[in-house]
Amino acid sequence: MDQNRILYLAAKDVERAGVDMKRIIDAIETVYRQKGQGDVEMPSKIGVHTRPNALIHAMPAYIRSTGTVGMKWIGAYPENFRFNVPHVSGLIVLNDEQTGLPYCIMDCRWITAKRTGAKTAVAAGFFARKNAASVGILGCGVQGRSNLEALCERFSIKYVHAYDVDNDAAKRYANEMSAQFGVEVTVADVPADAVRQMDIVVTAGPITKEPSPVIENKWFEPGAFAAPVDFDSYWKPQVLKNADLFVTDDVEQMFYYQSIGYFRNIPAREQVHDLGDVAIKKAPRRSTENQRIIAMNLGLAIDDMAVASLVYKTAEEKGLGVWLDM
Repeated sequence: MDQNRILYLAAKDVERAGVDMKRIIDAIETVYRQKGQGDVEMPSKIGVHTRPNALIHAMPAYIRSTGTVGMKWIGAYPENFRFNVPHVSGLIVLNDEQTGLPYCIMDCRWITAKRTGAKTAVAAGFFARKNAASVGILGCGVQGRSNLEALCERFSIKYVHAYDVDNDAAKRYANEMSAQFGVEVTVADVPADAVRQMDIVVTAGPITKEPSPVIENKWFEPGAFAAPVDFDSYWKPQVLKNADLFVTDDVEQMFYYQSIGYFRNIPAREQVHDLGDVAIKKAPRRSTENQRIIAMNLGLAIDDMAVASLVYKTAEEKGLGVWLDM
């Protein structure tokens, strides 16, 4: 590693590195075992908020066993469609463990999408029924795509019901995903049709402090597993509080978020399990076929660092990106 230079990986370079979903899922599962074992250092996200329901977060983390350390600086602005720019944008910086010097800066969008889908697949491996074959997707954007990709990697998915407030977006999604993954994708005209009778449900709408949830308790079938990647935006309080198991990727961060106005209707702290503890079998996994389980993951810096290190190594091997003088 040349400490006088820094590698810049634009969005196209990150994608061209070609790290496949299986490697990403394996990296995410490994980092949650490391989290459960206390092998990571990761403070809660801090951020600034320049618009309603918008955020810019700083997300540092250190994975001791691999020496991976860095930070993601990410913005999420739901109204960006008005300006024809991405909802999510930002950068990841990787630093040398011994000197602290930065050695790589990369676009974060591809990594954010893929690691989020991968974590849903990891959680589903612990909590979904082993023969899960149907998926409901609510929110047919980037996360709706990456979550389905990861679930198809881990499960034999046959049927997908896709809902979006923009019906045309749902139709595009159905055409693209059925062609890409060889699954039958049906457009759901109402949210209930993407929840009822589904083995796995993923909600991927905008995150808001004042959500207007629509998913009813009676829609969420016995034995189903849900992975909301949009906090509690879609889920009515009764569903969340009646789940047989309720899990998040970091309990401390979830209740920090609650202290600043999010997650007003989640179960009590003692009923919330940490995914790191689940990964090392210190917290429960699915134990019966009829349990209704929710893994409401927030998205953590360790996810980004685990995948960013793979992208950096592969990009360097392939000669991608531009080297800049420090």
